[in-house]
Amino acid sequence: MTSAPASILVDALVDALDGDTARVSTGDSDRDLHAADMTVHAPRRPDVVVYPLSTNEVAAVLALAHERAVPVTPFGAGSSLEGHVIPVEGGISLDLTRMNRILSLEPTNLAATVQAGVTRNALNRAAGEHGLFFPVDPGADATLGGMAATNAAGTTTVRYGKMRASVLALEAVLPGGSVIRTGSRALKTSAGYDLTGLLVGSEGTLGVITELTLRLQGIAEHAVAVRISFPSVEAASRVAVAAVAAGAGVTRLELLDAINVRAINLYSGTAYPEGPCLFAESTGTETSVAADLELLLALAEAEGAVEVVYERDPDARRRLWAARHDSAYAWSQLWPGLKHCSTDTAVPLSELPGAVAAARAELERLGLRGGIVGHVGDGNFHVGVGLDPDDTDEIARYHQLADLLVDDALARGGTCTGEHGIGMGKLGALAREHPDLLPLYRGVKALFDPRGIMNPGKVVPPIL
Repeated sequence: MTSAPASILVDALVDALDGDTARVSTGDSDRDLHAADMTVHAPRRPDVVVYPLSTNEVAAVLALAHERAVPVTPFGAGSSLEGHVIPVEGGISLDLTRMNRILSLEPTNLAATVQAGVTRNALNRAAGEHGLFFPVDPGADATLGGMAATNAAGTTTVRYGKMRASVLALEAVLPGGSVIRTGSRALKTSAGYDLTGLLVGSEGTLGVITELTLRLQGIAEHAVAVRISFPSVEAASRVAVAAVAAGAGVTRLELLDAINVRAINLYSGTAYPEGPCLFAESTGTETSVAADLELLLALAEAEGAVEVVYERDPDARRRLWAARHDSAYAWSQLWPGLKHCSTDTAVPLSELPGAVAAARAELERLGLRGGIVGHVGDGNFHVGVGLDPDDTDEIARYHQLADLLVDDALARGGTCTGEHGIGMGKLGALAREHPDLLPLYRGVKALFDPRGIMNPGKVVPPIL
């Protein structure tokens, strides 16, 4: 792969964007902003940052990049956790955040069509005026294009599924500049190969998603959240597993261990008991919510729950979930100056208590400052660690931990990642999980991206 001389490339990109020099940047601050994500993966500056406003402009950029074999790394909000947006071979960082128009909102069809740079919260503000909302909730106010590219999930996955379940159709630009449209506005289809499902989760390695038609949900008439404290993380995990198996129709079911609760209290000014807990929520009719929570609480009592607090007021519920979403940022209150890094795995529900216990044991054995949170209603949990970015030994122990967690998850019939994705950080883990599929992955990549310009170094492990 080769790169065009910087000045020639920049001039050609400006021409592709109708001469708008303000949207083609080689400034240090722009390049630094697009050089890293929220991880300890080594940053790498792009040669140039480009801000398109339309699908046609994305197509023009990709045609130019394909012709000149220039790497392209799509960029949304930059909140990825496995190095997805780091331009490891330089080239173009394609920032889609200015493609931020809601193109249509169709309450009767329970659907909306948006440009890739629209954020989750912006769509929910617009949909809320019609009694609707978009259900995928990763916590961060991520762009919907980025959420599709990483097949994002979050606190509501136990009820609504991941991003792939909520994308009806999409528009994408392939290397070379051709534009494709997959799926339809119908709620289901059996027409041909599922290219929508393929592009959702492809992490920008096959093309650039520019528009999405998304499935919306009705806002429930009644919602109640509950915070339940337990004597141990294993007890909380067992309750989560039992609740799902028994059919409790919860919308959210989240695990936090003691250290995460302590951090939240310091960061958010709350006074939760500093022990393991579940945050749960049920939505629906008043009758169905009461039944769901009655079942959950009966299971919790059987596992020795030490405190149960209901949150019925909408503002109180929002504060509870804001505290959960802020858990990563809250670490700065415990260990100022450290970088918070997080890895995730997912296991069959029956394996969750054992997997969580094993993760805690490895954290302690390796001497790492860490805690566990999880979307435990679907078997997905995260181990967060506070790292000194200048301590190479500590970073090495973190990577050792991540590898051990993957090995444990695979041994339990699980997966190396439930929602963070592969990026550059889990290339080896994917190779261990699906060695028989690597030739197919490489074949798909070669078909879509024959010159290898799309987000190189991500998802598809190299041939060693």
